[in-house]
Parts: sequence; structure tokens; C-alpha cells
Amino acid sequence: MNPSKEQELQIDNYLSKFRACLPAMSVADREEIVREISVHIRESAQEPNGSVDRILLRLGPAEALASQYEQDRLIQRASRSVSPLLILRATLELGKRGAQGFAVFFGVIIGYALGGGLVLTAILKPIFPRQTGLWIGPGVFDFGVHFPSPADPVHEVLGWWYIPVAFWLGAFFVWLTTYGIRRFLRRSRQHAPLFARAQMGMVV
Repeated sequence: MNPSKEQELQIDNYLSKFRACLPAMSVADREEIVREISVHIRESAQEPNGSVDRILLRLGPAEALASQYEQDRLIQRASRSVSPLLILRATLELGKRGAQGFAVFFGVIIGYALGGGLVLTAILKPIFPRQTGLWIGPGVFDFGVHFPSPADPVHEVLGWWYIPVAFWLGAFFVWLTTYGIRRFLRRSRQHAPLFARAQMGMVV
């Protein structure tokens, strides 16, 4: 059943609010998004027992739907970016959506912390040469800063070679984390389109 004039006005008001709340983008992109939502609402309203009120309730407030789209745009940008900060922001948004997203965010934190920590110790080596390095001893194999006592059985084995080893190993962990998360985000987008389709009942 086609929407009545009253329902058309209700849809137009919803779309106007939605359009106004969308993040900054080109007019063409904004209107394409609004058109997609408009088509979904009107097609759903023509289904048997279709109700505009129920459709809009399922989509949620226009402001919340626009906010969801802004978050998904952030995730889309992160899937093509090499910026750790942008990737952290995007995976934080994923972490708010469920256990799987939180696991991804936690993995990013671990990967960047490990890589960044190794690079930091490479920088600290010239400042604390006797306390920074690869420490080996009975049951010990540790990269980083250590303050050995005279009775401490561990000893540092790399010397000044620690600087390039720690730097490149840390850079590798940062690269691996970035590459892995970008690949994950791209595959997630292929399997489940973001934004409006998620709000329409598909899983992101």
C-alpha cells in the first residue's frame, strides 16, 4: 500500500532531519544516502501490513541514524588508511558494537603497544645503554629496560645491535597490526555493507 499524504509528510520530515544531521560531505554523496533511505522506507511501506511508523521506529531517530553513518564512514576511511590514530578510533567504534569488535580493538592496542614499545626502547638505548637491551638468563628472554643487580643472573646480549633490531622489529609489529586491521575492515565491508543496511536488519 502506498503511503498516504500524512505518511509522506512523516517520511519527508524524517529525511529532512536525517539530511541535516549527516556529517560534512559532497551534496551528491549526501543526496545519494538520503535517496537510499527514502527508497527503503517507501518500498517497505508497500509490503503487506507495511507501517511507516514501524519502519521509522526500526531505523531509529534520524539523529542516531546519521551518527551511525558517521561512525561507519570513519571505519571505511580507516580501512584505506595507514594512520594508527585513525585505525584506533575506528576500532574503538567497533568495540562499542559487541564482543568481536572489542576483541579487534584490544588486538590493535596490543599490536601498537608492542611495536611502539620496541621502538621506544631503541630510542632509549643510547640514553640508558646498560639498562636497555635483550636480556637473557635462567628462564628469562626479555626485550626492554632492565636494572640488573650484581647478583642478577641475566645479561644483555645484543649490545649496540639492539637499536636496529628493536627498531625494525617494532616497526614490523606496527606494520603488521595496521595491515591486518585494514584487511579485516575491508573484508567486513564486503561481507556486510555498513550504515543503512545494518540499520535495516543486516548484521555489520
